[in-house]
Amino acid sequence: MQSCESSGDSADDPLSRGLRRRGQPRVVVIGAGLAGLAAAKALLEQGFTDVTVLEASSHIGGRVQSVKLGHATFELGATWIHGSHGNPIYHLAEANGLLEETTDGERSVGRISLYSKNGVACYLTNHGRRIPKDVVEEFSDLYNEVYNLTQEFFRHDKPVNAESQNSVGVFTREEVRNRIRNDPDDPEATKRLKLAMIQQYLKVESCESSSHSMDEVSLSAFGEWTEIPGAHHIIPSGFMRVVELLAEGIPAHVIQLGKPVRCIHWDQASARPRGPEIEPRGVLKRQYTSFFRPGLPTEKVAAIHRLGIGTTDKIFLEFEEPFWGPECNSLQFVWEDEAESHTLTYPPELWYRKICGFDVLYPPERYGHVLSGWICGEEALVMEKCDDEAVAEICTEMLRQFTGNPNIPKPRRILRSAWGSNPYFRGSYSYTQVGSSGADVEKLAKPLPYTESSKTAHGSSTKQQPGHLFSSKCPEQPLDANRGAVKPMQVLFSGEATHRKYYSTTHGALLSGQREAARLIEMYRDLFQQGT
Repeated sequence: MQSCESSGDSADDPLSRGLRRRGQPRVVVIGAGLAGLAAAKALLEQGFTDVTVLEASSHIGGRVQSVKLGHATFELGATWIHGSHGNPIYHLAEANGLLEETTDGERSVGRISLYSKNGVACYLTNHGRRIPKDVVEEFSDLYNEVYNLTQEFFRHDKPVNAESQNSVGVFTREEVRNRIRNDPDDPEATKRLKLAMIQQYLKVESCESSSHSMDEVSLSAFGEWTEIPGAHHIIPSGFMRVVELLAEGIPAHVIQLGKPVRCIHWDQASARPRGPEIEPRGVLKRQYTSFFRPGLPTEKVAAIHRLGIGTTDKIFLEFEEPFWGPECNSLQFVWEDEAESHTLTYPPELWYRKICGFDVLYPPERYGHVLSGWICGEEALVMEKCDDEAVAEICTEMLRQFTGNPNIPKPRRILRSAWGSNPYFRGSYSYTQVGSSGADVEKLAKPLPYTESSKTAHGSSTKQQPGHLFSSKCPEQPLDANRGAVKPMQVLFSGEATHRKYYSTTHGALLSGQREAARLIEMYRDLFQQGT
């Protein structure tokens, strides 16, 4: 994990001396999410003063969006600190007292993190039946065994057979199905329930991966994502507090809100940048052809196409009173007619079938009686087009159907995210799509222009959703007697989608911003050293 630290005695440091005597480079950071703020903060701490952060929306935070309703804070975006040992987000939160009110129930060590580890998950079928606890536990053990197998292809360089189509979803579905069918002890009715549970688990997995379907996630690359050891934590006062802590040391004039970027002009002959008078907008994944002048190198374009980014949305439902038992921490939806299904794609009118279930927010003393539903992929985009009334009505009907309780009232309030239709995001976070690999993450993170003298990322590379970029121009171009003019890096890429091991996480985003700041700091130190 790379970070930028201020040096104590920097009087003779080439960087400090160069910044003092030869003029300040102009650095424009596009995006005030965790990556952009971490980069700007690191540069300012190292003496860079001509730094501007352009944020398209009216607020900082990127895909961190904490909403205050009454006494409770709800997370429409990032929710958990994933892991604690060496996680910079965790250490920042812990050092500033943000976890003091986190209850034991909000510290989960499970792979799939719920809002509470207390209680049990209630698996319900569309016929209003609860699946027996022993059947759920048996299936969960089997599924997790197969999940562990999906990690081995990358970690142990195992070959992927043609039947799996290099797909996590295809491999998992067929492997689990074969084991269920070949179990001599289960009656046929139990086998049917377990077969139907496969699709529900894959929906949960798809929401976690932010893919339309696990069928689209690369099996050969899946194991490269690295989990930081330690529990997952929720910040009761809101994840936005982490964003605010990062922004505390950044002068107000540096961050300019409501400044969507329309185009990035780079590789100019002029030594000075044109500055942020252009008003750009859009997201790299969809608009890279018009976002850069000149266009991006072929290998970077190919990496953008291969890597995936999808939409995961939350649906919060607040009720006057709980209709679930005190021991229930979630309601999971299992469609019995999906036992033989080979797809996680539904027609638009059946978008609600992609909702994998609802978590119970805990503790109720903080949140009230609230459920948090999850939906991803193309079906999430359909949901985003519906109005609140329609979504609340459909969710209520589903809850009545799966619980077998026709008297469940409509929620008193609904709150939901819409990351897929947000023009400044067009998705939630990234994943390694079938056909892509960690090498594509490296290519996405590689600075422009490509030169032999450009230094590559040190350590693990970070990967982010397209959109967080740096623009940098040097006030002078020092000469190297052997190589001639050194061409400085002009555009750098950061964000969770550029971190090879920690993509899709907040710590991946923060580390990627620090990485690119360190890259710039090192470049200018070298350039000023050569010019002395």
